[in-house]
Amino acid sequence: MELRRRLFVVLIATLFCATAASAGAAETLEAGAVFGGQSTEANTSSVSTVNLSDLPTIVEVYTATWCSNCVDVEHALDDVENNLSMQQYHTHRSISEVQDPFGTDEIDKRYHDRYGRWSPPAVVFNGSTMIKGSVAQSESLQQDFTTVVQQPLFLGNGTSTFGWAPTGDLSGTVTWSTTIDQTQFGEGSLQAYLWVVEASAYFEDGSNGLENYPHIMRAVIPLGDVVQGSMDVQLPAAFDGNDLSVHLVYQFNPVIEVVEEPDEPLTPAEDSAGLPFIHSLTTIAMIGAAAYARRW
Repeated sequence: MELRRRLFVVLIATLFCATAASAGAAETLEAGAVFGGQSTEANTSSVSTVNLSDLPTIVEVYTATWCSNCVDVEHALDDVENNLSMQQYHTHRSISEVQDPFGTDEIDKRYHDRYGRWSPPAVVFNGSTMIKGSVAQSESLQQDFTTVVQQPLFLGNGTSTFGWAPTGDLSGTVTWSTTIDQTQFGEGSLQAYLWVVEASAYFEDGSNGLENYPHIMRAVIPLGDVVQGSMDVQLPAAFDGNDLSVHLVYQFNPVIEVVEEPDEPLTPAEDSAGLPFIHSLTTIAMIGAAAYARRW
Protein backbone atom coordinates (compact mmCIF):
# COMPACT_ATOMS: atom_id res chain seq x y z
CA MET A 1 0.00 0.00 0.00
CA GLU A 2 2.79 2.43 0.89
CA LEU A 3 4.58 1.71 -2.40
CA ARG A 4 1.42 2.43 -4.40
CA ARG A 5 0.94 5.68 -2.50
CA ARG A 6 4.48 6.80 -3.33
CA LEU A 7 4.08 5.90 -6.99
CA PHE A 8 0.86 7.90 -7.14
CA VAL A 9 2.55 10.95 -5.64
CA VAL A 10 5.43 10.67 -8.12
CA LEU A 11 3.01 10.46 -11.06
CA ILE A 12 1.07 13.54 -10.00
CA ALA A 13 4.23 15.50 -9.23
CA THR A 14 5.70 14.60 -12.62
CA LEU A 15 2.54 15.74 -14.37
CA PHE A 16 2.43 19.12 -12.69
CA CYS A 17 6.15 19.73 -13.10
CA ALA A 18 5.94 19.02 -16.82
CA THR A 19 3.00 21.41 -17.13
CA ALA A 20 4.67 24.23 -15.21
CA ALA A 21 8.15 23.89 -16.72
CA SER A 22 7.12 25.44 -20.02
CA ALA A 23 10.28 27.51 -20.33
CA GLY A 24 13.44 26.35 -21.95
CA ALA A 25 16.82 27.44 -23.20
CA ALA A 26 17.07 29.75 -26.21
CA GLU A 27 16.12 27.89 -29.40
CA THR A 28 17.52 28.59 -32.86
CA LEU A 29 14.76 29.06 -35.42
CA GLU A 30 14.65 28.43 -39.17
CA ALA A 31 11.86 30.98 -39.79
CA GLY A 32 14.12 33.59 -41.41
CA ALA A 33 15.72 36.78 -40.15
CA VAL A 34 13.65 39.78 -39.09
CA PHE A 35 15.42 43.12 -38.71
CA GLY A 36 14.87 46.87 -39.04
CA GLY A 37 12.99 48.98 -36.54
CA GLN A 38 13.29 52.49 -37.98
CA SER A 39 10.14 54.28 -36.88
CA THR A 40 8.22 57.50 -36.45
CA GLU A 41 4.89 58.63 -35.03
CA ALA A 42 2.09 58.12 -37.54
CA ASN A 43 1.17 61.82 -37.49
CA THR A 44 4.76 63.05 -38.03
CA SER A 45 6.82 63.30 -41.22
CA SER A 46 10.26 61.76 -41.02
CA VAL A 47 13.18 60.51 -43.14
CA SER A 48 16.14 58.58 -41.74
CA THR A 49 19.10 56.60 -43.07
CA VAL A 50 21.01 54.26 -40.75
CA ASN A 51 23.78 51.71 -41.06
CA LEU A 52 22.51 48.15 -40.83
CA SER A 53 24.91 47.54 -37.95
CA ASP A 54 23.14 50.25 -35.94
CA LEU A 55 19.64 48.76 -36.18
CA PRO A 56 18.03 47.68 -32.88
CA THR A 57 17.24 44.07 -32.05
CA ILE A 58 13.68 43.25 -33.10
CA VAL A 59 11.91 41.56 -30.18
CA GLU A 60 8.56 39.92 -30.98
CA VAL A 61 6.60 39.09 -27.82
CA TYR A 62 3.63 36.71 -27.81
CA THR A 63 1.31 37.72 -24.99
CA ALA A 64 -2.28 37.98 -23.70
CA THR A 65 -4.16 40.11 -21.17
CA TRP A 66 -4.89 37.01 -19.04
CA CYS A 67 -1.28 35.77 -19.06
CA SER A 68 0.23 36.55 -15.65
CA ASN A 69 3.60 35.00 -16.61
CA CYS A 70 3.74 37.43 -19.53
CA VAL A 71 3.98 40.35 -17.10
CA ASP A 72 7.25 38.99 -15.66
CA VAL A 73 8.63 38.49 -19.16
CA GLU A 74 7.65 41.97 -20.35
CA HIS A 75 9.01 43.71 -17.25
CA ALA A 76 12.31 41.88 -17.74
CA LEU A 77 12.41 43.01 -21.37
CA ASP A 78 11.77 46.60 -20.26
CA ASP A 79 14.77 46.37 -17.96
CA VAL A 80 16.96 45.11 -20.81
CA GLU A 81 15.68 47.81 -23.17
CA ASN A 82 16.87 50.47 -20.72
CA ASN A 83 20.46 49.40 -21.37
CA LEU A 84 20.57 47.87 -24.86
CA SER A 85 19.32 48.79 -28.34
CA MET A 86 16.13 46.81 -28.91
CA GLN A 87 12.55 47.41 -30.05
CA GLN A 88 9.57 45.45 -28.69
CA TYR A 89 6.52 44.38 -30.72
CA HIS A 90 3.72 42.59 -28.86
CA THR A 91 1.45 40.14 -30.66
CA HIS A 92 -1.69 39.45 -28.61
CA ARG A 93 -3.37 36.07 -28.87
CA SER A 94 -6.54 36.33 -30.97
CA ILE A 95 -7.57 33.04 -32.57
CA SER A 96 -10.10 31.29 -30.27
CA GLU A 97 -9.55 34.10 -27.76
CA VAL A 98 -12.44 35.21 -25.52
CA GLN A 99 -10.83 37.80 -23.22
CA ASP A 100 -8.02 39.70 -24.95
CA PRO A 101 -9.38 42.55 -27.16
CA PHE A 102 -6.02 43.59 -28.67
CA GLY A 103 -5.10 40.82 -31.09
CA THR A 104 -6.12 40.21 -34.68
CA ASP A 105 -6.45 36.80 -36.31
CA GLU A 106 -4.11 37.84 -39.12
CA ILE A 107 -1.25 38.88 -36.86
CA ASP A 108 -1.81 35.94 -34.49
CA LYS A 109 -1.68 33.53 -37.45
CA ARG A 110 1.52 35.16 -38.70
CA TYR A 111 3.23 34.50 -35.36
CA HIS A 112 2.09 30.89 -35.34
CA ASP A 113 2.99 30.24 -38.97
CA ARG A 114 6.51 31.63 -38.55
CA TYR A 115 7.31 30.48 -35.03
CA GLY A 116 4.89 27.63 -34.28
CA ARG A 117 3.60 29.22 -31.08
CA TRP A 118 0.02 29.70 -29.87
CA SER A 119 0.77 29.65 -26.12
CA PRO A 120 2.09 32.81 -24.41
CA PRO A 121 4.55 33.88 -23.24
CA ALA A 122 7.15 33.53 -25.97
CA VAL A 123 9.82 35.94 -27.18
CA VAL A 124 11.54 35.86 -30.59
CA PHE A 125 14.69 37.90 -31.24
CA ASN A 126 15.36 39.04 -34.82
CA GLY A 127 13.30 36.12 -36.11
CA SER A 128 16.15 33.73 -35.30
CA THR A 129 16.04 32.87 -31.57
CA MET A 130 13.06 32.00 -29.35
CA ILE A 131 12.73 31.84 -25.57
CA LYS A 132 9.51 30.26 -24.30
CA GLY A 133 7.86 30.61 -20.92
CA SER A 134 8.90 32.69 -17.93
CA VAL A 135 11.36 30.49 -16.02
CA ALA A 136 14.90 31.88 -16.14
CA GLN A 137 17.66 29.56 -17.36
CA SER A 138 20.37 31.67 -15.71
CA GLU A 139 20.19 33.92 -12.66
CA SER A 140 17.34 35.99 -14.13
CA LEU A 141 15.20 36.55 -17.21
CA GLN A 142 17.04 39.84 -17.67
CA GLN A 143 20.31 37.94 -18.03
CA ASP A 144 18.76 35.41 -20.42
CA PHE A 145 17.37 38.15 -22.64
CA THR A 146 20.54 40.26 -22.48
CA THR A 147 22.64 37.36 -23.74
CA VAL A 148 20.46 36.98 -26.84
CA VAL A 149 20.06 40.71 -27.54
CA GLN A 150 23.84 41.12 -27.53
CA GLN A 151 24.31 38.55 -30.30
CA PRO A 152 25.36 40.38 -33.50
CA LEU A 153 23.28 40.06 -36.67
CA PHE A 154 26.15 40.37 -39.16
CA LEU A 155 24.04 42.21 -41.73
CA GLY A 156 27.06 43.68 -43.49
CA ASN A 157 27.99 47.27 -44.30
CA GLY A 158 24.77 48.35 -46.02
CA THR A 159 22.26 51.01 -45.08
CA SER A 160 18.49 51.32 -44.70
CA THR A 161 16.42 54.41 -45.51
CA PHE A 162 12.89 54.96 -44.23
CA GLY A 163 10.55 57.82 -44.95
CA TRP A 164 7.02 58.57 -43.80
CA ALA A 165 4.66 61.42 -44.75
CA PRO A 166 1.13 61.43 -43.26
CA THR A 167 -1.64 62.28 -45.72
CA GLY A 168 -4.55 62.02 -43.28
CA ASP A 169 -5.45 60.92 -39.77
CA LEU A 170 -5.02 57.26 -40.72
CA SER A 171 -3.10 57.33 -43.98
CA GLY A 172 0.33 58.19 -45.32
CA THR A 173 3.04 57.54 -47.87
CA VAL A 174 5.93 55.28 -46.94
CA THR A 175 9.25 55.18 -48.82
CA TRP A 176 12.06 52.73 -48.24
CA SER A 177 15.33 51.45 -49.66
CA THR A 178 18.27 49.31 -48.57
CA THR A 179 21.72 48.42 -49.87
CA ILE A 180 21.93 45.10 -48.05
CA ASP A 181 23.54 42.07 -49.67
CA GLN A 182 20.56 39.73 -49.98
CA THR A 183 22.62 36.69 -51.01
CA GLN A 184 23.72 36.18 -47.39
CA PHE A 185 20.28 34.86 -46.44
CA GLY A 186 20.24 31.91 -48.80
CA GLU A 187 17.32 30.67 -50.87
CA GLY A 188 14.15 32.69 -50.38
CA SER A 189 12.98 36.29 -50.56
CA LEU A 190 13.74 39.39 -48.50
CA GLN A 191 10.73 41.71 -48.24
CA ALA A 192 9.96 45.06 -46.63
CA TYR A 193 6.97 45.56 -44.32
CA LEU A 194 5.35 48.45 -42.51
CA TRP A 195 4.46 47.45 -38.95
CA VAL A 196 1.85 49.61 -37.26
CA VAL A 197 2.17 49.77 -33.48
CA GLU A 198 0.03 51.28 -30.73
CA ALA A 199 2.22 52.62 -27.93
CA SER A 200 -0.23 51.64 -25.17
CA ALA A 201 -3.89 50.75 -24.69
CA TYR A 202 -5.99 50.50 -21.53
CA PHE A 203 -7.96 47.38 -20.59
CA GLU A 204 -8.95 47.18 -16.92
CA ASP A 205 -10.50 43.72 -17.25
CA GLY A 206 -7.26 41.96 -18.10
CA SER A 207 -6.89 39.26 -15.47
CA ASN A 208 -3.09 39.63 -15.30
CA GLY A 209 -3.65 43.08 -13.75
CA LEU A 210 -1.42 45.05 -16.12
CA GLU A 211 -4.25 47.36 -17.32
CA ASN A 212 -2.01 49.41 -19.64
CA TYR A 213 -0.69 47.18 -22.42
CA PRO A 214 2.29 48.49 -24.45
CA HIS A 215 3.81 47.93 -27.93
CA ILE A 216 0.63 46.46 -29.44
CA MET A 217 0.95 45.18 -33.01
CA ARG A 218 -1.98 46.59 -35.01
CA ALA A 219 -1.05 45.72 -38.60
CA VAL A 220 1.65 44.15 -40.76
CA ILE A 221 1.53 45.74 -44.23
CA PRO A 222 3.67 44.17 -47.00
CA LEU A 223 5.56 46.74 -49.08
CA GLY A 224 6.93 44.51 -51.82
CA ASP A 225 10.39 44.99 -53.38
CA VAL A 226 12.96 45.32 -50.61
CA VAL A 227 15.50 47.33 -52.64
CA GLN A 228 13.42 50.50 -52.87
CA GLY A 229 9.85 51.68 -53.27
CA SER A 230 7.05 54.01 -52.29
CA MET A 231 3.46 53.19 -51.31
CA ASP A 232 0.33 54.93 -50.05
CA VAL A 233 -1.12 53.01 -47.10
CA GLN A 234 -4.16 53.08 -44.82
CA LEU A 235 -3.63 52.54 -41.10
CA PRO A 236 -5.95 50.82 -38.61
CA ALA A 237 -7.53 52.92 -35.87
CA ALA A 238 -5.98 52.90 -32.42
CA PHE A 239 -7.86 51.19 -29.60
CA ASP A 240 -7.69 54.41 -27.63
CA GLY A 241 -5.78 57.67 -27.78
CA ASN A 242 -3.69 58.87 -30.71
CA ASP A 243 -0.45 56.96 -30.25
CA LEU A 244 0.15 54.95 -33.42
CA SER A 245 3.64 54.66 -34.86
CA VAL A 246 4.91 53.15 -38.12
CA HIS A 247 8.00 50.94 -38.37
CA LEU A 248 10.04 49.71 -41.33
CA VAL A 249 10.87 46.03 -40.85
CA TYR A 250 12.61 43.62 -43.21
CA GLN A 251 11.67 39.95 -43.14
CA PHE A 252 13.37 37.09 -44.91
CA ASN A 253 10.98 34.39 -46.09
CA PRO A 254 12.93 31.18 -46.73
CA VAL A 255 11.83 28.60 -49.22
CA ILE A 256 9.90 25.97 -47.31
CA GLU A 257 9.98 22.42 -48.58
CA VAL A 258 6.45 21.12 -48.98
CA VAL A 259 5.94 17.71 -47.39
CA GLU A 260 3.31 15.65 -49.18
CA GLU A 261 0.46 14.38 -47.04
CA PRO A 262 -0.04 10.58 -46.92
CA ASP A 263 -2.65 9.23 -49.33
CA GLU A 264 -4.32 7.16 -46.65
CA PRO A 265 -5.66 8.61 -43.38
CA LEU A 266 -3.59 7.88 -40.31
CA THR A 267 -4.60 5.01 -38.09
CA PRO A 268 -5.49 5.87 -34.49
CA ALA A 269 -2.10 4.54 -33.37
CA GLU A 270 -0.22 6.65 -35.91
CA ASP A 271 -2.28 9.72 -35.15
CA SER A 272 -1.73 9.50 -31.40
CA ALA A 273 2.01 9.06 -31.87
CA GLY A 274 2.32 12.75 -32.68
CA LEU A 275 0.64 14.02 -29.53
CA PRO A 276 2.77 16.14 -27.19
CA PHE A 277 4.58 14.40 -24.36
CA ILE A 278 2.37 16.12 -21.80
CA HIS A 279 -0.64 14.19 -23.08
CA SER A 280 1.16 10.96 -22.32
CA LEU A 281 1.93 12.15 -18.82
CA THR A 282 -1.70 13.13 -18.32
CA THR A 283 -2.85 9.67 -19.38
CA ILE A 284 -0.34 7.99 -17.09
CA ALA A 285 -1.38 10.15 -14.17
CA MET A 286 -5.08 9.46 -14.76
CA ILE A 287 -4.49 5.71 -14.92
CA GLY A 288 -2.38 5.86 -11.80
CA ALA A 289 -5.00 7.93 -9.99
CA ALA A 290 -7.76 5.52 -10.95
CA ALA A 291 -5.77 2.49 -9.83
CA TYR A 292 -4.82 4.17 -6.61
CA ALA A 293 -8.40 5.24 -5.88
CA ARG A 294 -9.66 1.69 -6.57
CA ARG A 295 -7.21 0.21 -4.06
CA TRP A 296 -7.44 2.96 -1.42
